[in-house]
Amino acid sequence: MTHRMARAFARLSGADRLGGVDLARGLAVVGMLAAHLVTVDERFTLQRPETWVDAVNGRSSILFAVLAGVSIALTTGALRPLSGDTLRVARRRLLVRAGGLWVLGVLLIVTGVPVYVILPAYAVLFLVATLLLRLRARTLFALAGALLLVMPFVQAALGLLPFWDDPIGESIALVIGWAYPFPLWMGFLVAGMAIGRIDLRDGRIQALLVAIGSGIALAAYGLGGLLTGPGEFQEPQDYLGVVASTFPHSGGLPEVLGGTGLAAAVLGACLLLCRTPLRWVVLPLRATGSMPLTAYTAQIVVWAVWAFAATGTTTSLFAFRALDPFWPITAVVILGCTVWALLVGRGPLEAGLAWLARRAAPSASQVATDPRTTKP
Repeated sequence: MTHRMARAFARLSGADRLGGVDLARGLAVVGMLAAHLVTVDERFTLQRPETWVDAVNGRSSILFAVLAGVSIALTTGALRPLSGDTLRVARRRLLVRAGGLWVLGVLLIVTGVPVYVILPAYAVLFLVATLLLRLRARTLFALAGALLLVMPFVQAALGLLPFWDDPIGESIALVIGWAYPFPLWMGFLVAGMAIGRIDLRDGRIQALLVAIGSGIALAAYGLGGLLTGPGEFQEPQDYLGVVASTFPHSGGLPEVLGGTGLAAAVLGACLLLCRTPLRWVVLPLRATGSMPLTAYTAQIVVWAVWAFAATGTTTSLFAFRALDPFWPITAVVILGCTVWALLVGRGPLEAGLAWLARRAAPSASQVATDPRTTKP
């Protein structure tokens, strides 16, 4: 047991692991919980602290998507993209992960919990990402910039199609995660892949992420404020209103650019913080961020069980929020992830999906050492 705990702790805090990436994911988990479980009556206003919780709406999911791209890049060569057989194995494993995420996402949708489950969208994004694994940072940054600048105009038109309002369209939207439309969200994922292809261990790079990301976010949200005016709280319904919107999940150009810039800044700040002794203070958040799939799934399962026991249904959002579930669920998720990370190591769903990917797409060395493939 002691050896296993030491190995689990080394995995979480070892020199090979970028603790700042885990910390950023941990913050995204807490932000997601707040967005799901706390009712916000007014849009974010800097001068009014009671509105600050609104800052997580939409931005937490963008942060998740950017960090998913970072993780894909880090596991496929980081600064030097994989090639040859290793690239083919990585591509097949990413396809398997996409399939696993889609199945899990559909199962979570079946619970009836009233959130737009993001996992089917990730499945589609991962499928597209398999085509980009060879690309280096410069190309990925250029592609991300093009997607982030152009796709808000395309998505505004796609999102306003009447098809999504009929029963068939609504069903298709659920199973492909259209609340996070992949033509637009590929920009977030590719931006993350580009960031993951640069040297994230370099303090100068980390500081640049903070500076450049903050600058982009301030400029984008400032432009959005000029275009839409203060206090925008109703989601726009016309094409130009959507394109110019800062409303969460609107897909407007200011929201897309601002959210991406903020995600880069948060990642840079987390990487810088984890260069200091404060990395031990935030260990529970790092542990939570080391198993985001487990944390995401756990909150929906806990939500479903608690809501059904307390209200007789899993589908009433405001009835469940009236129970003030944010702090209890957040505490359970963070504590559970921390204990698991320190005692066992990798999150159970992360480990299960990795095992499935290895079994479905073994490497050449695995095949060579498998007794079922050796000659007698």
